[in-house]
Amino acid sequence: MNAPVTSQPVSHARALRDMLLSSELEFLMEAHNGLSARIVREAGFKGIWGSGLAISAQYGVRDNNEASWTQVVDTLEFMVDASGLPILLDGDTGYGNFNNLRRLVHKLEQRGIAGVCIEDKQFPKTNSFIDGERQPLAEVDEFCGKIKAGKDSQRDDDFSIVARVEALIAGWGMAEALRRAEAYRAAGADAILIHSKLSRPDEILEFTREWAGRAPLVIVPTKYYSTPTDVFRRAGISTIIWANHLIRAATSAMQTTAREIHANQRLIDVEDRIAPVNEIFRLQGADEYARAERAYLGAGRKPAAAVVLAAARGRGLEALTETRPKVMLPVAGKPLLRWLVDGFKAQGLHDITVVGGYRADAIDTTGVKLAVNERAEQTGELASLACAVEALEGDAVIAYGDLLYRSYILRDLLDSEAEVTVVIDSSDPAQCNPSVRDFAYCSAPDDRDLFGQAVRLLDIDSQATRDDRSAEGRWIGLMAVRDEGVGRLNAALAALRERPDFDRLDMPDLINALVTDGVTVAVQYVHGHWRGVNDLDELRLAGDFAHGQQPFGAEVPVEDVGTRADDKH
Repeated sequence: MNAPVTSQPVSHARALRDMLLSSELEFLMEAHNGLSARIVREAGFKGIWGSGLAISAQYGVRDNNEASWTQVVDTLEFMVDASGLPILLDGDTGYGNFNNLRRLVHKLEQRGIAGVCIEDKQFPKTNSFIDGERQPLAEVDEFCGKIKAGKDSQRDDDFSIVARVEALIAGWGMAEALRRAEAYRAAGADAILIHSKLSRPDEILEFTREWAGRAPLVIVPTKYYSTPTDVFRRAGISTIIWANHLIRAATSAMQTTAREIHANQRLIDVEDRIAPVNEIFRLQGADEYARAERAYLGAGRKPAAAVVLAAARGRGLEALTETRPKVMLPVAGKPLLRWLVDGFKAQGLHDITVVGGYRADAIDTTGVKLAVNERAEQTGELASLACAVEALEGDAVIAYGDLLYRSYILRDLLDSEAEVTVVIDSSDPAQCNPSVRDFAYCSAPDDRDLFGQAVRLLDIDSQATRDDRSAEGRWIGLMAVRDEGVGRLNAALAALRERPDFDRLDMPDLINALVTDGVTVAVQYVHGHWRGVNDLDELRLAGDFAHGQQPFGAEVPVEDVGTRADDKH
């Protein structure tokens, strides 16, 4: 009986060779460290260009062989591990003569690098776009000897050596470029990289026609970037290298962010424009580590769940909510509920329960579980929360369904170590979200010059007037419970359900009950940066907020537009 045939994984070297020999146009994207290599993989690229310019730049040195070849190879090892993709190294001149190249090839194969590109200039090299005409080229016979030495040294037949022709850069003309390319092909080069510094592809296309497919042809369209890719596809180019675009993009973003933080001496202006810390953790493979930790060290902390109270039709919005609840009203192109759900998922909260009531059938349940308060029109917020009690078995975030907020607010809430934490807005109620009337009285005001102080909630009063200046802020409708706080919240909720007036109770009643029971309810202060939706004007302002036009909260008329009570459950 014949043994079953099992397919062996394709080596990195074989994968790169298949790309070079492919009948389709292939692409390599620049990367310069492990993080950028993983980003290249996630973007969908099949291979990586280990750019000499980019790797030297991330070290903060010039592209003049100032980073040693051992430092470059160490960087490449991290890139291989992070991406699992074939890497073609920009090997400059091979870091010396034929003997240096022989050792380089050995070391690259040991680290799982798929191939190396070497250029026919003299060591130490200078970047081709810096006075290229003045840079001397290597003698053809010497460079051919280097190619032969590299090919004789490789142990894997699929390892590729790409010969880069600099004659057009140096101003030596088309005839010399073709002569050199043919000599390098005859010496054993697996592909030819033809380089040009012109802003048009004329030289490249002329070379391609004259070359006539004698070996795979690789190009780097950094200077002639406006040329449509189909031009190269029709010309029969094998592979295009996008040679330095990730390091340039990263540089631009870092310069902008550094200047802004330095000028403003704060982080709030940039936080929503940069990758969340959790995204860096994800790219680093933190999820895999967490799985391994659970497997080898026992069960870890259960991720937090989220409960969204979304049973209301919406007072003041009846003209728009005849066929849908308030949370399904569109804000800046997507339903209000979707802003909440997407924000939760971005912070790793995937277990989301939405409590519907009015027109619960119209709620988009993609990615969420739906619980329904069948008596939503006769009951308050706590009756809706009681419908989701199964979701309150572990750490949880509880939110009103009509909230928009800057993402850092939720991140900070999830970082809180307190058993119960509520988000309190210390801004002037006349200037931001004036309809919110859940006034909070705390152990200390929002002193943003004093970091690290522990502030606790004393009481939430939904009947206070806006003129009461003794309150330290207003509860925005967002809280978190964790550890022992989960059980204490459930106990308080169960006790309140025994009261005859339970159907009229709202979330502030539950929070106050926790305080009365001796639970320390921590305060997370914010100063604006969020918006509720209680009427048509606030719906319009919510659209501005979501678009980022007024990220700090817009001024709204200060006349009393009613409380939020009975409108969130």
